[in-house]
Amino acid sequence: MKEKSASGRFLRELLAEWETEVSGSSLPAPPKYDGPDIWISHLTEKSSEVTPGACFVARVRATSDGHPYIPQAVNNGASVILAQKPIENIAAHLPDGIIYLKVPDTSLASAWFAAAWEGFPSRELVVIGITGTDGKTSTANILLEMLLSAGIRTGLLSTTRAVIGIEEEPLALHVTTPEAPVIQRHLRRMVDAGLTHCILETTSHGLSQNRVGAIDFDVAVVTNVTHEHLDYHGDYNSYLSAKARLFEAISGSLWPVASSNPAKQSQLKTAVLNQDDGSYNRLSDIGAARQISYGIYSAADIKAGEISYGHSHTDFMMQFADRLSPEGPAQVFMSSPLIGEFNVYNSLAATGAALAVGAGVAAIREGLRRIDSIDGRMEQIDRGQPFTVIVDFAHTPNALSQAIEAARTMTTGRVITVFGSAGKRDVEKRTRMAQISTRYADLTIFTAEDPRTDSLEEILEVMASGSLGDGGIEGQTFWRVPDRGKAIYFALSLAEPGDLVLICGKGHEQSMCFGVVEYPWDDRQATERALDALANNEPMPDLGLPTFKD
Repeated sequence: MKEKSASGRFLRELLAEWETEVSGSSLPAPPKYDGPDIWISHLTEKSSEVTPGACFVARVRATSDGHPYIPQAVNNGASVILAQKPIENIAAHLPDGIIYLKVPDTSLASAWFAAAWEGFPSRELVVIGITGTDGKTSTANILLEMLLSAGIRTGLLSTTRAVIGIEEEPLALHVTTPEAPVIQRHLRRMVDAGLTHCILETTSHGLSQNRVGAIDFDVAVVTNVTHEHLDYHGDYNSYLSAKARLFEAISGSLWPVASSNPAKQSQLKTAVLNQDDGSYNRLSDIGAARQISYGIYSAADIKAGEISYGHSHTDFMMQFADRLSPEGPAQVFMSSPLIGEFNVYNSLAATGAALAVGAGVAAIREGLRRIDSIDGRMEQIDRGQPFTVIVDFAHTPNALSQAIEAARTMTTGRVITVFGSAGKRDVEKRTRMAQISTRYADLTIFTAEDPRTDSLEEILEVMASGSLGDGGIEGQTFWRVPDRGKAIYFALSLAEPGDLVLICGKGHEQSMCFGVVEYPWDDRQATERALDALANNEPMPDLGLPTFKD
């Protein structure tokens, strides 16, 4: 097993290990270098984090370029510059002794440098990548319980947390897939902790920006691919192409160096696909050594039938194709504390991945039974009120529709929604989400959700226009309440016994962005404060958002 040095690495050693890892394959090769060796203290793409001996990565993104920060990095002591522009194009003169490595793509090279730095830890783990628009985190957490029930030593790196053995820690604000050095560092910790498998939530941004480059994926899972992130990807086909990169990764060149992990040595590259989703044909055409399909309405390999949705649980029969269950039962009764059709899909996706890595049906059933509520995913808030309150992360049109549908199964009363639409993101979904709530909920409150540098007033105007165009009546079926705390309080004040208040868009997140400032915020805590204030006939307290006094 390869080990990394805690204090730094020699440049030529890193390049040599990278070359050995990819030699004879079509995997990205390291840049050619025959100059003097040099000790590197750490890798960073932030010039402010450069200290003497650092390698500064001049990362190029869709909206930023690290090359203008090279002089600052040099002044701070960088000894190596990883860049993709010719040195002649750099505005400042670089002192002698600074190594300038030019590569075609700094994001990809950074991923491979980080992997080499950590000793290519993904080669010692069976890596399960989960992508999709909605449901990634829930699927990842369900799968973790299934694999742990099977006795498989598994780590998790998801939107909400990193789980490494008995250790658990939160991740950075507004981050789904971390940057490559962070991912590789977590993978190394998993290997060092004796884990054999890893579940990695994999976003379209993480794929397109090579944050998950230099990772040897074994199983690729998709939940669904719907309307989201078109502000970044441009259109649906480009968005789907970004998701497809995960499946291309398990269908591409094999790594020439053998793994020391017996589970990885015998693992068949597997694609787990949603046959009910519009992404199915495109992703199934990529090809993999093995494909496992799942669905509710199609003739998939894993199918759910006889579904019964309860207030606090979902029961269904899980049916298996003969090739997946040659000796076991063709169908098994499943019960889960997770509610809604979308969680049936998430459970099916997790089952496909669990079967792909050798977990048995009994462990899958037990893992699904014991899964607890997932942070910010249809999470109930109970302060003794005579109506139901749910906090959910739903921030896309599809997710909001699914959340409202699930809410309908939990109440015979009215469904009251609270949500916004983020700034600097896909603007089309503002109208679509407003229309969805107008059609399927009874009452709707539009509010702030990370407006960033966009005008919150304009965001709410677009949402109100969408509702009006679909038959909404302002002041009767929908309201605009800019402050999120006041919006939650107002929604709760409208609720009658038996109603359900559904607060969407933030879920587990711990901050809200206004301008460029992240303000501490937790929907669950805000909802508890609002419920307590309402019960005591007190106004909503100031929770620190800049909109409170407006």
